[in-house]
Amino acid sequence: MADSRDACVVWFRRDLRLSDQPTLLAAADAAPRALALFVLDPRLLGPSGPARRTFLYGCLRELDAALGGKLLVVRGDPADVVPRIAKAVGAATVHIAADFGPYGRERDEVVEKSLAADGCELVRSGSPYAVAPGRVTKGDGGPFKVFTPFRRAWADHGWRAPAETGPRTVEWIDPADKDGGPRAVGIPDDEKVDAELPEPGEAAALRRWTEFLDGGVEDYGGTRDRPDKPGTSRMSVYLKYGCIHPRTILADLARQRSASAGTYRTEIAWREFYADVLHQRPDSARKNYDRAFDALPVASGKGAEERFAAWKEGRTGFPIVDAGMRQLREQAWMHNRVRMIVASFLVKDLHLPWWWGARYFMQLLVDGDLASNQHGWQWTAGSGTDASPYFRIFNPITQGERFDPDGDYVRRFVPELGGIPGKQVHQPWKLQDGIPDGYPEPIVDHKVEREEALARYERVKAARR
Repeated sequence: MADSRDACVVWFRRDLRLSDQPTLLAAADAAPRALALFVLDPRLLGPSGPARRTFLYGCLRELDAALGGKLLVVRGDPADVVPRIAKAVGAATVHIAADFGPYGRERDEVVEKSLAADGCELVRSGSPYAVAPGRVTKGDGGPFKVFTPFRRAWADHGWRAPAETGPRTVEWIDPADKDGGPRAVGIPDDEKVDAELPEPGEAAALRRWTEFLDGGVEDYGGTRDRPDKPGTSRMSVYLKYGCIHPRTILADLARQRSASAGTYRTEIAWREFYADVLHQRPDSARKNYDRAFDALPVASGKGAEERFAAWKEGRTGFPIVDAGMRQLREQAWMHNRVRMIVASFLVKDLHLPWWWGARYFMQLLVDGDLASNQHGWQWTAGSGTDASPYFRIFNPITQGERFDPDGDYVRRFVPELGGIPGKQVHQPWKLQDGIPDGYPEPIVDHKVEREEALARYERVKAARR
């Protein structure tokens, strides 16, 4: 690679797209040519799980193709790799979308210092969010701790229009040119994943979003809580990897006048709220946001491990819970309403720590996002930002009957119950002939465990006094 100061580096991370990409505009202003770089960081790949890693590799192949085969993929510690690559091309600037996650911020600060030692600047343009975490604050300048006022302030703050960018915004350096040595795009092979993964990449994201706008958004408000219907957008995985920017989504929603479009906009606001919470409280990725919940007794020992295993395997004896856990394994994804149901069951029926479930979700979910996952779990556990108290305890039977009223979702993922018609499938123990062969008895009595959960909550209330 030629050593000159007429080049820069565009370091892709959670922004695997070329449209609506502010980093490309900044790179084009900085230098006539740019090297496209992605770093396979072992610290991020290790905990990702095979579904997320395989989806990532597919996105990288799609991005490489859109760049005409000019994406350089290397493996290693970014603090070592990025300065070395920047020096090799003689770059004066390295361009990124800002990362507000705990590890990402720390990593970027280290990389920034290493680059500066070589006279190279790390330039942040945009972020994975419509409004960057930390921008929306209360009147006193402090962070919001409750969603509804955050959403209002977030909407009032507003966001920029999508950036007009594409593959030709920048003249891309070919890593295999005569000065660059051998061509070496190190995108790993797909891993063995026993799940149906969505199609990766920016083009797939835009197709899916167009399909949803054309056919699903009008009904979203009425069907989004129904796991038996295709009522959700399935855009979470594309947002996770930045195959589409939320600003693009919000611009399209602004042209919609339905109440359902407003409901979908609120879901984007939830994603941005949780990113803001994690930015303000990075410790909440692993610990209770409300530290009074440190006093909540949780189950432990062999019995706890056995119940956790039954939950993971989808063999709790509660059909809606088991259907959700089996969907997770089969699709590396779970319907959001069911995520809340299975999380409530783990925390309030089995009395297990929320972080056990959050960690398991992050291992399996193809759309696993640290901020949304951890704080979604804390919302259900009662230890997060939500103002509603801990006594919100989902009844898995009534939840199933309400949101899967005909039992289609359960029958799809729990074949042992496939012969039970209608909503009877949610209480198979009431069948005249008993529970079908191969399906377990309920591992707990929900009514008893609900009272136990409330009793345990008394310890939290005492800690607040």
